[in-house]
Amino acid sequence: MVDGERGGRAKAGVEARSDETRPGSARGARRRGGASGRVAVRLGRGESYSIGVGAGLLEDLGRSAREAVGAGARRVALVSNARVFRLYGERAARGLGGAGFEVARWAVGDGERFKTLKTAEALLRFLASSGFERTDAVVALGGGVVGDLAGFAAAAYLRGVAFVQAPTTLLAQIDSSVGGKTGVNLPEGKNLVGAFHQPRAVVADTSTLSTLPARELTAGWCEALKHGAVGDRRLFERTCAFLRRGAGGGGHDPEERADELARLVAAQCAFKARVVAGDEREDVGRHDARSRKILNFGHTVGHALEAVTGYRRFRHGEAVGHGMLAAAVLSKNLGLLAADELEYLREGVRLAGRLPPASDLDPAEILRATRADKKAAGGRLRWVLLERVGGARITDESEVPARTVLASLRSALGAG
Repeated sequence: MVDGERGGRAKAGVEARSDETRPGSARGARRRGGASGRVAVRLGRGESYSIGVGAGLLEDLGRSAREAVGAGARRVALVSNARVFRLYGERAARGLGGAGFEVARWAVGDGERFKTLKTAEALLRFLASSGFERTDAVVALGGGVVGDLAGFAAAAYLRGVAFVQAPTTLLAQIDSSVGGKTGVNLPEGKNLVGAFHQPRAVVADTSTLSTLPARELTAGWCEALKHGAVGDRRLFERTCAFLRRGAGGGGHDPEERADELARLVAAQCAFKARVVAGDEREDVGRHDARSRKILNFGHTVGHALEAVTGYRRFRHGEAVGHGMLAAAVLSKNLGLLAADELEYLREGVRLAGRLPPASDLDPAEILRATRADKKAAGGRLRWVLLERVGGARITDESEVPARTVLASLRSALGAG
């Protein structure tokens, strides 16, 4: 789908502007077209970028992109999938065109199975055949697959061009759009090819979440719970409280609910950004509780579940939901996690929504698939486990007997 519409390391840190995240500000943002929350991500080497969160921000995508990539950019490649293009493509292209960009659209298939080197090559050849230059930019409009793929192409094309994230799913808004991890899958495993390539800006329009299928919301809420589980108990409690109120049905002012959602998404982004700022490239030598590796909680088993089912049964966040439960059961079986803390995590995942069944899958096959996990180092896998909800622990596989892993998988997934 293509058209030619006009259209040295400093201290790392994160800054959240409290004046824009106060109660009621999202309602004003809808009237003004501004952000209800803004998280400034300050990385090493003096680099920084902004995450804007709020309803209606797609209307301002062009201005945000122009501010982020500079006056020298003439063109942007707007990368999305067919469904998101139908919903939001015209709005995004119109805003980008209004900011003086020539807009060329490119569509990827919908689903994790399209996040491949073959698809990345097609996108790279599109950029080359369209004459994109070093001063031009790539804009990802969509979920995690779109963002990972478009970001990888932006990192690889001409050794790196500017990249803007416009995430439209909950999972992408709170997780995959933040932190600069980009990549594609191989048959041997997920995200085995990629690059760290930080976006110049993230524009998270929370009104796009109203069009998501229930399963996409479940996937996103699982990732939200992961953030709280590994490092911020209050964020976990806040997320559970939001989900309980939603499950309770009527009596909630829709605008107040939208305000609360925007503030919660901003808080999730701020948590992810703090972790990233302290360990931008996931230092292989770090295994402390502030390492970026803690964000991989649930992902070792989650990625294995996706791989053994050909990326067709689970959304990524759903697989992570199962993976978190498996890692938590493993934590309990190793004597790290109390039974009531395990139940608290289970309650949170239940609130997130129903997960696709996994009881028919072979735990031994899942365990074998974890060996392809990109987080292995020195020939050994490191498990992200829990000591409590809000406290993660990175554990070498030498301390985790395979028979205990198998028993934990059977218990958590209801297998055998």
